[in-house]
Amino acid sequence: MRNYSLRRKVGELSIYERIESLIKSKAMTKKEFCQRLGISTGNLGDWKRGKSSPGTSKLIDIAAYFDVSLDWLMTGQEHRADRILERKEIYAAEADWVRLGSQLTDQEKAFVREYLEFTEYRRRMKKKQGK
Repeated sequence: MRNYSLRRKVGELSIYERIESLIKSKAMTKKEFCQRLGISTGNLGDWKRGKSSPGTSKLIDIAAYFDVSLDWLMTGQEHRADRILERKEIYAAEADWVRLGSQLTDQEKAFVREYLEFTEYRRRMKKKQGK
């Protein structure tokens, strides 16, 4: 039998456990929850036992109903926009290097390459001296 439980790490709540905590926070019964969201009590039981997990559309419905993010409902963590922005900035910087590199003459490219190799050499030497 395949286990669809979506636990991330030991100690973290499963999706079902987060849903259960939301139900309790609204002082609802599980039956009320199922009726309001069109979920069979059998499906809810399967989620609890880890036999299945809610589909994408149900997760969206549940998140909207309880006014929580999908990120939190699925992982227990809020979306971290700063990580995305950080990566976006890295990609933008890399794109700038590509753009700048394409504008250099062959002689300028050779000079930059030589400078980067020298910088790497100095870094290795500092590491050796530090050990």
